Amino acid sequence: MDKLEDTQNEPDGRMIPIHRVGIRDLNHPIQFQDGEDEPQSTIARVGMSVALSPDVRGTHMSRFVTLLSEEAEAISVAGLPKVLDTMARRLESAAATLRLEFPFFITKEAPASKATGKMDYTVLLEGVQEDGETTIHLGVRVPVTTLCPCSRNISERGAHNQRGEVVLTIAGDEGLPSVQELIRLVEACASSELYSVLKRPDEKVVTEQAYDNPVFVEDLVRNVAMRMRDMPGIKGYRIEGENFESIHNHNAFAVVVGG
Repeated sequence: MDKLEDTQNEPDGRMIPIHRVGIRDLNHPIQFQDGEDEPQSTIARVGMSVALSPDVRGTHMSRFVTLLSEEAEAISVAGLPKVLDTMARRLESAAATLRLEFPFFITKEAPASKATGKMDYTVLLEGVQEDGETTIHLGVRVPVTTLCPCSRNISERGAHNQRGEVVLTIAGDEGLPSVQELIRLVEACASSELYSVLKRPDEKVVTEQAYDNPVFVEDLVRNVAMRMRDMPGIKGYRIEGENFESIHNHNAFAVVVGG
């Protein structure tokens, strides 16, 4: 068989470097290990890229998928630098980025009946390696309940409450907290956490807990930020809270950036 021409590896005379080139929106099964817990099977939406030298026409796109297939059964925050090292070496680049977004499940116990069910959250994991240095961004999208302090204070009966959502993203190295730690931290800052299974005694507990812990969306993100200050190994964070308002024709949101 005649040797096939390696077109993408041709020299390029325009001499313009490309900061990132690669693949995105690839769905791929992975095994994600959160801290010391057993790996969890899930499906990630993946993006992978490298920097391209100014004198090279194109990168080897198939190598991204090959590498992902080799590493997909052992994805973790701690193992991300090794994957990035391999990516940079195989694609002959000084920079590499891997981004994964995937559902993550936790078995939760209802507060009164102790009935169990699976709650789903979204995890965002991105590693960036440039010139031998690696930065990891770990994010969680957490649904919560918020009850309006103003409504509670001015109403003779009840108070309006709604489902909300917090997206917490932190930056650091492979020593970042676990996904479950971040989820528990966010849930503790809301009026109440959510459950997939609730019996009538549980509904009573959750409703009364929310009433006793009213928070504006501003309170929600500030509560999370206060807890970030005590968490080691974090170089920066971004907290976005949003209330899907139940009595207004709009949503309310707030953002805190720190670190």
